[in-house]
Amino acid sequence: MEMKKKLSCMAAGVMVLTMLAGAATVQAEGVELNVTTTFAGEDGNAQNFKNAVAAWEETTGNKVNDASATSDETFKARVEMDFQTGADPDVLFFFNGADANSFIEAGKVVSIDTIRETYPEYAANMNDELIPASIVDGIRYAVPVNGFWEAMFVNTEVLEAAGVEVPGADYTWDAFLEDCQKIKDAGYSPIAAALGNIPHYWWEYCIFNNGDVVNHLTIPASIDEAGAWVSGMEDIKALYEAGYFPENTLSATDDETFAAFIEGKAAFLIDGSWKVGGIAGACQSDPEDASTLDTEKLDKFTVTYVPGKGERKATDLIGGLSMGYYISTAAWEDEAKREAAVSFVEYMTSDEMVAEFAQHTASALKAAPEVDEAAFNSLQVKAMEMMSGVTSLTGAVQDLFNGECRVSTFDGMPQIVTGEVTAEDAVAEGLAIYNEQ
Repeated sequence: MEMKKKLSCMAAGVMVLTMLAGAATVQAEGVELNVTTTFAGEDGNAQNFKNAVAAWEETTGNKVNDASATSDETFKARVEMDFQTGADPDVLFFFNGADANSFIEAGKVVSIDTIRETYPEYAANMNDELIPASIVDGIRYAVPVNGFWEAMFVNTEVLEAAGVEVPGADYTWDAFLEDCQKIKDAGYSPIAAALGNIPHYWWEYCIFNNGDVVNHLTIPASIDEAGAWVSGMEDIKALYEAGYFPENTLSATDDETFAAFIEGKAAFLIDGSWKVGGIAGACQSDPEDASTLDTEKLDKFTVTYVPGKGERKATDLIGGLSMGYYISTAAWEDEAKREAAVSFVEYMTSDEMVAEFAQHTASALKAAPEVDEAAFNSLQVKAMEMMSGVTSLTGAVQDLFNGECRVSTFDGMPQIVTGEVTAEDAVAEGLAIYNEQ
């Protein structure tokens, strides 16, 4: 199987190179593209970008004038100024949120749909539902590469001991509760979480489970509109009362409950894509040396979807793709540069390149890319497979609801689950603070 995947990657690579070579015959010789990205400085993909640019230049005969810089406020201001002064980049890897409003409103970049009128296969490997639309006009402009997700990690050894199957894409809340009871009866903690320290992930998903994708990022104006929030807190309380969290969940640290998960004392752990590295590190004899990885130990872990409830499907995840590749209107209206710009973005967002840049994080790919498994650990591969089944990515509402307003339900979670404070009162207190800001 590994050899098959390697051959598949090689074949795909040959196809990409062939396509690029073909495109190069159409393009004017020596086309120069002005490209601006954030793949610079300490960015983990800075070298990957340099390598990819060199490969594209070699196969097309074109040249990239790389103006990449570290992503900070100075960089954002520079990009905005470039568009205002007529120094538009031909291709830009940039944020797709409010930071892009000014140049989208000015018509400085071309939409994906417009590009597809001439190049129907442009970004055809992407799931359009996962490509963020501009908040200016609801139109998609930027082809994404990587982002983040929050999902449920699983210790399969615990599930096997409890006679529970690894959850799939159709996992429901009711099925989850049944599995938790089986796991508890087998002598394990169903959920690894420190409610007195880091209740964030359960807070987020339990609210999500009582709302929907469309309204999740809408913060209620008052307690009268906060039914999903109150029900979410009550769901966490019900899990606590059923004994599905560790006995010390109110006093333990997140590190302690994570250790219990790694040691086979707990079954489920909700966390972010960054935890893939944490789990792998915990399976190494030397956390700083990847060559000491115990692959058999790591193979006992997988990642799947958080159980769904109501309008939310299990495959609707918290996550995001906050950046992507834009093609400027200036490049699009230049016939020589148009062909080169499309070729460059297609190359940088091909399945193979996305796998290289995103690895186990979020992407908008329609299908899990064929990869050389020798280049990734088993949990990274499982994460890629999981991401191929995602139906939507929604941002975390807690990122909007931050500061003092979170204290009553974050720091106050122990009081909520033990009944010292009602869920409704705790939510009302936080909303009152938020809406007074």
